Amino acid sequence: MNTNLSDAELAEILEQKDIFHLIGDTADELGVECYVVGGYVRDIFLERPSKDIDVVVVGKGAVEAPGIAVAKALVKHLKERHRKAYLSVFKNFGTAQVKSDVEVEFVGARKESYSHNSRKPIVEDGTLDDDLDRRDLTINALAICLNRSRFGELIDRFDGLYDMEDGLIRTPLDPDITFSDDPLRMMRAVRFATQLNFQIDDETFEALERNKERIKIISQERIIDEINKIMMAPHPSKGWVELSRCGLLPLIFPELSALEGVETMNGRAHKDNFFHTMEVLENIAKADIPADSQEEELPDAEQATCAQPSEEEQPSPSATKEGRRLWLLWAALLHDIGKPRSKRWEHNAGWTFHNHNFIGEKMVPNIFRNLKLPMDERMKYVQKLVGLHMRPIVIADEEVTDSAVRRLLFEAGEDIDDLMTLCEADITSKNREKKQRFLDNFKMVREKLKDLQARDNYRTWTNPITGEEIMQTFGLGPCREVGNLKQAIKDAIWESRIENTHEAAFQFLLEEAERRGIKKE
Repeated sequence: MNTNLSDAELAEILEQKDIFHLIGDTADELGVECYVVGGYVRDIFLERPSKDIDVVVVGKGAVEAPGIAVAKALVKHLKERHRKAYLSVFKNFGTAQVKSDVEVEFVGARKESYSHNSRKPIVEDGTLDDDLDRRDLTINALAICLNRSRFGELIDRFDGLYDMEDGLIRTPLDPDITFSDDPLRMMRAVRFATQLNFQIDDETFEALERNKERIKIISQERIIDEINKIMMAPHPSKGWVELSRCGLLPLIFPELSALEGVETMNGRAHKDNFFHTMEVLENIAKADIPADSQEEELPDAEQATCAQPSEEEQPSPSATKEGRRLWLLWAALLHDIGKPRSKRWEHNAGWTFHNHNFIGEKMVPNIFRNLKLPMDERMKYVQKLVGLHMRPIVIADEEVTDSAVRRLLFEAGEDIDDLMTLCEADITSKNREKKQRFLDNFKMVREKLKDLQARDNYRTWTNPITGEEIMQTFGLGPCREVGNLKQAIKDAIWESRIENTHEAAFQFLLEEAERRGIKKE
């Protein structure tokens, strides 16, 4: 972080991309002021890379909406310099987007007013001060002038730089008004506190508590977009704990909130499953997880200078390719989600959570549906890991046999490495000896997995006998017996009673069918 940059130093940084001088010169030609604002400016001081360039245009020298006018003229200048440039205009919102070697969003300065039952503002032309007033956080209310005569001049009306130095999340104006006008800003406050490891200012946090019910007017698609960015932060548990502290968690994710708390019976208490889940989430966040070929960084979208499109036009979170790290984090977050529904007190055993993994597995589709997460292979991946997360622990706590590991390989398939990573992250015992014993046994499980994979290639296993072959062999139509015979073959292979070959499986099929009184055609 470097918050001591002078205007001259800021000018030098901006000059590294000639687009900024081109924008400023274009604005000068049209007789308007223009400023790069928001997240791009913030990230200069935080010394973070930023792709999003938002420009606010102030003044009525242009014939039409000033932001659109500057964007159109800029595209013309870029093409005169034989540079590719593409223009998109959104007249309903008074905004434009220019795509060249960089992407720039343009909008005219505006002021906003809100009705109580909507986050969609009534927008009017405004000054730069009006435009900065409407922003969510002081650290996002920074602007740098791009006009030639003032190029590099910083505008920091709300002491955003001081808040960066102090690591504070604070609203520019009265936080009650800021959050009530647009309740999504509450999620953004928590998200930025998480991403930047900042603290939420006391007055701002108290306003979160007072206004939490307002989150109900926000679409779930917008909420889950912020949640996914919290999940991808270096320490995602910070965000979930903040959401719990301010009272937003039970409103946006009641199933996770249900994990909170400890109940005592006859002097015996169970652990707080919420904080255990946070430990597991942190363990996954710091794990060395190789990126897959589809993994992309989630966009760090700021409070856009452009008027927000209607919620129906917002891209679904499922449209982005976040890669498997995000979904492994979701599996960690949901691995014990079934515990509140499975919790029982047993006189001899104390608190039990029998079958919480299977209960959680069944809960995953509804949770994904309610949160507007993708109902595709990503959901099935999370569901599988939640359902299987106890299996390696059981194996590691007993004798590590080939048949038990082989069965685990069959069920986990291509996701076996991620399952093992989740299970190792789930060992949060404060008993060092017990924890080390589990980790040592997990190492044995991993070694057996590696050995079996090399020998048998079970990751892509399919039953050597198909249902169609069973029906042809015994003259059966689709019925329960066909499924029972396939299951018997699978069990025999998994338990190493027969070899994993078609010949051995077919011979076993004939013997098993005869035992069940089924005659060959």
